[in-house]
This record gives sequence, structure tokens and C-alpha cells, in this order.
Amino acid sequence: MKISIFCSANDNIDKDFFKMTEELGAWIAKNNHSIVFGGCNCGLMECIGKSVHNAGGMTIGVIPQIIEKGGKVSDSIDVNIACDNLSDRKELMLAKSDVVIALPGGIGTLDEIFTVAASHTIGYHKKTVILYNMKGFYDSLIALLNDMQDRGMIRGKWTDYILAAENISDIEGIMKSM
Repeated sequence: MKISIFCSANDNIDKDFFKMTEELGAWIAKNNHSIVFGGCNCGLMECIGKSVHNAGGMTIGVIPQIIEKGGKVSDSIDVNIACDNLSDRKELMLAKSDVVIALPGGIGTLDEIFTVAASHTIGYHKKTVILYNMKGFYDSLIALLNDMQDRGMIRGKWTDYILAAENISDIEGIMKSM
């Protein structure tokens, strides 16, 4: 499978997130999956690219021109797809992938998660977002989604579009059920 990875491009975050991301990257490569990611050489983005690449897996970087001009492109990219901006990046990443895994991240990661989920709700695709809930990172988001669902703000169940995984075994189980 081709897995889009949404995640933080910040280096100054919990070191356990890097360790868990390295383990995920090794698992992805070992299972002959490839990744489609933002292609940046910072934070968890660099970590997932490097760990998949170093374990022999295929990495596809979708890189906005502004990142390329800023010299922030990862050396762990096997296929480089240039794009104009973040909207193009999301569209290309979604088109090139079978499933999405969201690692811990910030505003950009939330934007990516909800763009994919919202487009699924209205029928543009059937791709699932897996929240890799490292160390409970997404607990508050899950609580918010439950509250929104309880208040009738979400069509159907949010878990029709977004699933949470606590570990790689959970991710593997979700992907096998697809």
C-alpha cells in the first residue's frame, strides 16, 4: 500500500515520538508499503522519510516550491513531486495514497486530517485517516470528535472516516481490514 503520512515538521517535540516514528517507518518498509509524505527535512517528517528509506522502503516526497527554495528538502526521498502550495500538496498526497496515517502534528496536520475526512464524508473517496495516538496525543481530539458527534454535528459516525490506533499492531489491524 501507499501510505500518506501527515505529521509535525518540528524538531523540538517529545523524543518518544521520534522513536515511535522510526519503528513505524521500519514496519512500513518491512511490509513492502511505501510512503507519500511532505518531503521536509525537519521533525517527524524527516524521521519517517529517513526510517522508511534506510529500511529499503520507497519514499515519495510531495514538496511545495517554498520548501524547496528554503533548502528544507529531505535527502531520503526516492521520488520528488513538486507542487505549488499546501493545497496542491494535500490533493497530490491523497491521489497517490491508499490510506492516511496522521502522526502527532500541529495546525497543518489537523488541516490535512480534516480535509481528507471531509472529502470522504461527501463521497470524493473512501480513504481512511488513521490517527496514530502516540502517548495519547490525539485523546483531546477524539474527545472533541465524540462531543461533536453527540451534538449531531457529524454526519454518521466520525469513526466511519477516522480511526485511532494506539500502536503499530492497531495500525496493521486497521490496514488488513481495508
